Amino acid sequence: MTLRLIIMGVSGCGKSSVGEGLAARLGIPYRDGDDLHPAANVEKMRAGIPLTDEDRWPWLDRVAQVLAEEAPVIVGCSALRRIYRDRLRAGAGGPVRFVHLTGSRAVIAARMAARSGHYMPPSLLDSQFAALEVPGPDEALAVSIDQPLPALIDSLLPHLQGS
Repeated sequence: MTLRLIIMGVSGCGKSSVGEGLAARLGIPYRDGDDLHPAANVEKMRAGIPLTDEDRWPWLDRVAQVLAEEAPVIVGCSALRRIYRDRLRAGAGGPVRFVHLTGSRAVIAARMAARSGHYMPPSLLDSQFAALEVPGPDEALAVSIDQPLPALIDSLLPHLQGS
Protein backbone atom coordinates (compact mmCIF):
# COMPACT_ATOMS: atom_id res chain seq x y z
CA MET A 1 0.00 0.00 0.00
CA THR A 2 1.24 3.50 -0.81
CA LEU A 3 1.00 5.75 2.23
CA ARG A 4 -1.21 8.81 1.92
CA LEU A 5 -1.23 10.29 5.40
CA ILE A 6 -2.90 13.43 6.67
CA ILE A 7 -1.81 14.90 9.98
CA MET A 8 -4.94 16.77 11.05
CA GLY A 9 -6.15 19.05 13.82
CA VAL A 10 -6.77 22.65 14.68
CA SER A 11 -4.22 25.33 13.92
CA GLY A 12 -1.30 25.27 16.34
CA CYS A 13 -1.61 21.59 17.31
CA GLY A 14 1.74 20.68 15.72
CA LYS A 15 0.81 19.28 12.30
CA SER A 16 3.97 20.61 10.67
CA SER A 17 6.32 19.43 13.42
CA VAL A 18 4.79 15.97 13.57
CA GLY A 19 4.54 15.68 9.78
CA GLU A 20 8.15 16.71 9.24
CA GLY A 21 9.34 14.37 11.99
CA LEU A 22 7.39 11.41 10.62
CA ALA A 23 8.56 12.15 7.08
CA ALA A 24 12.18 12.12 8.22
CA ARG A 25 11.72 8.83 10.08
CA LEU A 26 9.79 7.13 7.24
CA GLY A 27 11.91 8.58 4.42
CA ILE A 28 8.98 10.07 2.52
CA PRO A 29 8.06 13.68 1.65
CA TYR A 30 6.04 16.04 3.83
CA ARG A 31 3.85 18.78 2.36
CA ASP A 32 2.43 21.55 4.51
CA GLY A 33 -1.21 22.20 3.69
CA ASP A 34 -0.71 25.84 4.65
CA ASP A 35 1.43 26.20 1.52
CA LEU A 36 -1.41 24.88 -0.65
CA HIS A 37 -3.97 27.54 0.27
CA PRO A 38 -5.01 30.02 -2.43
CA ALA A 39 -3.68 33.53 -1.76
CA ALA A 40 -7.21 34.79 -1.03
CA ASN A 41 -7.55 32.28 1.83
CA VAL A 42 -4.24 33.35 3.33
CA GLU A 43 -5.27 36.99 3.21
CA LYS A 44 -8.61 36.24 4.88
CA MET A 45 -6.91 34.34 7.69
CA ARG A 46 -4.23 36.98 8.06
CA ALA A 47 -7.05 39.52 8.50
CA GLY A 48 -8.61 37.35 11.21
CA ILE A 49 -11.55 36.20 9.08
CA PRO A 50 -12.46 32.51 9.39
CA LEU A 51 -12.69 30.54 6.16
CA THR A 52 -16.04 29.30 4.90
CA ASP A 53 -16.69 25.94 3.29
CA GLU A 54 -16.68 27.68 -0.09
CA ASP A 55 -13.22 29.07 0.69
CA ARG A 56 -11.95 25.63 1.67
CA TRP A 57 -13.12 23.53 -1.32
CA PRO A 58 -10.35 24.60 -3.77
CA TRP A 59 -7.76 24.13 -1.02
CA LEU A 60 -9.04 20.66 -0.12
CA ASP A 61 -9.04 19.72 -3.81
CA ARG A 62 -5.39 20.82 -4.05
CA VAL A 63 -4.50 18.74 -0.98
CA ALA A 64 -6.26 15.73 -2.53
CA GLN A 65 -4.32 16.31 -5.75
CA VAL A 66 -1.04 16.19 -3.81
CA LEU A 67 -2.15 12.92 -2.17
CA ALA A 68 -3.02 11.47 -5.59
CA GLU A 69 0.08 12.63 -7.46
CA GLU A 70 2.85 12.53 -4.85
CA ALA A 71 2.17 9.40 -2.78
CA PRO A 72 3.79 8.18 -0.68
CA VAL A 73 3.37 11.51 1.08
CA ILE A 74 2.43 13.06 4.40
CA VAL A 75 0.34 16.24 4.34
CA GLY A 76 -0.51 18.55 7.23
CA CYS A 77 -4.13 19.60 6.76
CA SER A 78 -6.65 20.68 9.39
CA ALA A 79 -9.41 18.50 7.85
CA LEU A 80 -11.72 19.78 10.57
CA ARG A 81 -15.05 18.44 9.34
CA ARG A 82 -16.05 14.97 8.19
CA ILE A 83 -17.24 16.37 4.85
CA TYR A 84 -13.71 17.75 4.31
CA ARG A 85 -12.16 14.39 5.13
CA ASP A 86 -14.63 12.70 2.77
CA ARG A 87 -13.65 15.10 -0.01
CA LEU A 88 -9.96 14.40 0.59
CA ARG A 89 -10.54 10.64 0.48
CA ALA A 90 -12.62 10.95 -2.71
CA GLY A 91 -9.90 12.85 -4.58
CA ALA A 92 -6.79 11.13 -3.24
CA GLY A 93 -6.56 8.29 -5.75
CA GLY A 94 -6.22 5.66 -3.05
CA PRO A 95 -6.67 5.00 0.66
CA VAL A 96 -5.96 7.91 3.01
CA ARG A 97 -5.01 7.55 6.66
CA PHE A 98 -5.60 10.32 9.20
CA VAL A 99 -3.77 11.09 12.44
CA HIS A 100 -5.69 13.54 14.62
CA LEU A 101 -3.49 15.61 16.93
CA THR A 102 -5.50 16.41 20.06
CA GLY A 103 -4.83 18.88 22.83
CA SER A 104 -6.50 21.35 25.12
CA ARG A 105 -7.43 24.80 23.91
CA ALA A 106 -5.07 26.30 26.53
CA VAL A 107 -2.04 24.31 25.33
CA ILE A 108 -2.73 25.05 21.67
CA ALA A 109 -3.39 28.76 22.32
CA ALA A 110 -0.05 29.01 24.14
CA ARG A 111 1.71 27.37 21.19
CA MET A 112 0.05 29.73 18.73
CA ALA A 113 1.02 32.76 20.83
CA ALA A 114 4.65 31.60 20.91
CA ARG A 115 5.09 31.06 17.19
CA SER A 116 6.15 33.79 14.83
CA GLY A 117 5.83 34.37 11.12
CA HIS A 118 2.58 32.45 10.64
CA TYR A 119 -0.43 34.08 9.00
CA MET A 120 -2.99 32.30 11.20
CA PRO A 121 -3.69 34.56 14.19
CA PRO A 122 -4.53 33.11 17.61
CA SER A 123 -7.86 34.96 17.40
CA LEU A 124 -9.08 32.31 14.93
CA LEU A 125 -8.48 29.37 17.29
CA ASP A 126 -12.04 29.45 18.65
CA SER A 127 -13.43 29.20 15.10
CA GLN A 128 -11.18 26.17 14.52
CA PHE A 129 -12.50 24.39 17.60
CA ALA A 130 -16.07 25.35 16.66
CA ALA A 131 -15.66 23.79 13.20
CA LEU A 132 -13.91 20.65 14.44
CA GLU A 133 -15.93 17.46 14.08
CA VAL A 134 -13.80 15.06 16.09
CA PRO A 135 -13.19 11.93 14.02
CA GLY A 136 -14.05 8.61 15.57
CA PRO A 137 -11.60 5.70 15.86
CA ASP A 138 -12.98 4.34 12.56
CA GLU A 139 -11.78 7.47 10.80
CA ALA A 140 -8.53 8.59 12.44
CA LEU A 141 -5.87 7.61 14.92
CA ALA A 142 -6.03 10.16 17.75
CA VAL A 143 -2.85 11.09 19.58
CA SER A 144 -2.33 13.61 22.37
CA ILE A 145 0.12 16.43 21.78
CA ASP A 146 0.79 16.58 25.53
CA GLN A 147 4.08 14.69 25.19
CA PRO A 148 7.52 15.38 23.79
CA LEU A 149 7.65 15.38 19.99
CA PRO A 150 10.06 12.42 19.72
CA ALA A 151 7.78 10.31 21.92
CA LEU A 152 4.73 11.31 19.89
CA ILE A 153 6.46 10.30 16.64
CA ASP A 154 7.69 7.03 18.18
CA SER A 155 4.12 6.23 19.25
CA LEU A 156 2.86 6.67 15.67
CA LEU A 157 5.51 4.65 13.82
CA PRO A 158 4.12 1.18 14.64
CA HIS A 159 0.77 2.25 13.17
CA LEU A 160 2.32 3.51 9.92
CA GLN A 161 5.24 1.28 9.01
CA GLY A 162 4.44 -1.11 6.21
CA SER A 163 1.67 1.18 4.94
